[in-house]
Amino acid sequence: MSDAENPQRQTPDAEMLLGFWYRALPSAEVRGLKKAMLLGVPLVLGRDAQGRSFALRDSCPHRGMPLSCGRYDGETVECSYHGWRFEGVTGQCKEIPSLTADQKLPVEKIHATAYPCREQDGFFWVYMPEPGTSRSGADLPLVPSVPIHSDRYKLTHLTAAMPTSVDHGIIGLMDPAHGPFVHQAWWWRSRHSIHEKKKLFEPIPYGFRMSAHTPSSNSAPYKLLRLYTDADSITTTIDFILPNLRYEQVRAGKYWFSSLTTVTPITREQCRIDATAAWNIFRHVPFVLPIARYFNQKFIEQDRRTMELQAEGLRHNPALMLIDDADRPARWYFQLKAAYLESRRTGKPFAHPMNGPVTLKWRS
Repeated sequence: MSDAENPQRQTPDAEMLLGFWYRALPSAEVRGLKKAMLLGVPLVLGRDAQGRSFALRDSCPHRGMPLSCGRYDGETVECSYHGWRFEGVTGQCKEIPSLTADQKLPVEKIHATAYPCREQDGFFWVYMPEPGTSRSGADLPLVPSVPIHSDRYKLTHLTAAMPTSVDHGIIGLMDPAHGPFVHQAWWWRSRHSIHEKKKLFEPIPYGFRMSAHTPSSNSAPYKLLRLYTDADSITTTIDFILPNLRYEQVRAGKYWFSSLTTVTPITREQCRIDATAAWNIFRHVPFVLPIARYFNQKFIEQDRRTMELQAEGLRHNPALMLIDDADRPARWYFQLKAAYLESRRTGKPFAHPMNGPVTLKWRS
């Protein structure tokens, strides 16, 4: 078996990519100080009195006490051990209570580690820089966002913890063949709905695209949109972009549905699926938002349970396979990841593993 067919041998330690924005937590969960874990880094999240979000490493630079154990007054985080106080957004130390008047320690030069932090589409996003680099303000890439195509729309988000590495979470997210077996439901599909599919894929910066096509007839957004417009006018486009972004856009004239799903690396053995969806159909129908959340939560729970069961088998480090054509997107992911790491290591331009458009066929 070749390394290309075995994701565990290809990335034996589930190396996580730095130099990107990651979702840390849903915004609704952050009240006062809130602990989070991201790429194995303990964080404390919060908002200052002006509403600016911040993310600090959850460790006082003095003795390592978690800052999340301290107090926060809307301006500074106070360590619960010795009362050192740090400004939230910058991490700059503002006070060391034990200093006497004649001690000249330059307090302002002491910092708790601060990470760029933004709120977008119902989530706290944190930028995780590469070692030895610090980027802020205009130097940062844009925070990923859900594609929006009109002024008025509905938006919702879901999250589910997964007991598996980010690599297995991502290749599960992009897997095209598990639907009839994992997502069986009267309102979605069954194993009897399996049929052959053929899709065109093309390279995009740091990722690949399933080119615009008519959605599968058992797609939930497709079923809703065809109530509004001619079925032949409906198209969907799906993008995957490093490190963990899956965009889906379904368009039908002025009507649309968009989603951004990420697999967030918590530690090397744990990840989390975070999904945000937006749409402008059924905006005025009562209860459409809770109904949409209910069915989407059912859908994600099926994925979560599958990852939970798979994790039992992966504990024994079995040999794994990736086959053509259904597993080609998974191969592309590992190749994209390897190309990015090689580019960062050598300083050479990123070498995309796809040379041009490719048509894939599978049954699902």
